[in-house]
Amino acid sequence: MPLSQLQTILRGALPIMLGTAIYAFGLHYFVISNELMEGGITGIALLLNYIFGFPPSVTTLLINIPLFVLGWRILGKSSMLYTVIGTLSLSFFLWVMEQLIRTGWLVPFRSEHDFFLATAYAGFTLGTGLGIVFRYGGTTGGSDIMARIAHKLKGWSIGRTILIMDAVVIGASLFFIPKEKILYTFVVVFIASKMIDIFIEGAYAARAFTIITSHADRVAAAITKELDRGATLFPAIGAYSGQHKNVVYCVVARSEMKRLKDLVRSVDPLAFLIITEVHDVVGEGFKPN
Repeated sequence: MPLSQLQTILRGALPIMLGTAIYAFGLHYFVISNELMEGGITGIALLLNYIFGFPPSVTTLLINIPLFVLGWRILGKSSMLYTVIGTLSLSFFLWVMEQLIRTGWLVPFRSEHDFFLATAYAGFTLGTGLGIVFRYGGTTGGSDIMARIAHKLKGWSIGRTILIMDAVVIGASLFFIPKEKILYTFVVVFIASKMIDIFIEGAYAARAFTIITSHADRVAAAITKELDRGATLFPAIGAYSGQHKNVVYCVVARSEMKRLKDLVRSVDPLAFLIITEVHDVVGEGFKPN
């Protein structure tokens, strides 16, 4: 592997590891200690912990292994790299927190009466951790992998698929956890979502990229292949040079911004990028018509 490519991977991997460390801390310090819930694969791991006492560090990894293999085959290794880094580091830091709690070095925050403080800080830490992970192009696996596979194979909306899976997991927890804890969980999810929006610079559903480059065809092909997103070419004329060239227009999810920037720079380091906030996106890969 070239040194420059390794440096690029490390620049993305280190913040992702920091984000998963913060997320693992919030999960053990605030969520598990107060028997709150989460959605997706993490939520399943929490349920197994509450019912059988299985450590989340092990269950999250075991559940994600078959998803890794499936995602690697269907989505490709380049799109799975930061997902693998994020998920493995999450399992590692969950294990670290478990050892710190077991040895008494970390005493979780547990509220006996007023859960709102624990709920607020749980949402803050979980959202901060995930926001850092998403900002640098990573994920923590689980629902994200399944949603991306469903989108590629069936064309289902990624956001809606994740929402449905989270709702199913949290709904199933009603059979094992008091209803008031589930209501507090929705507050955690709401606060966490707002923190994620702050860390990835905005509260909108997507970003639109206008890319002015001398290699428009190569950029568009790379976007289609690496991000599985559509791109549109518009003919344009440079006002100063008078040269005819194509402009690439593409709309991506917030979590894909970093990957798209890096992708464009890898094809054309001199490309001119204009990134705008998108208030609403309707169509394939986003909200249904």
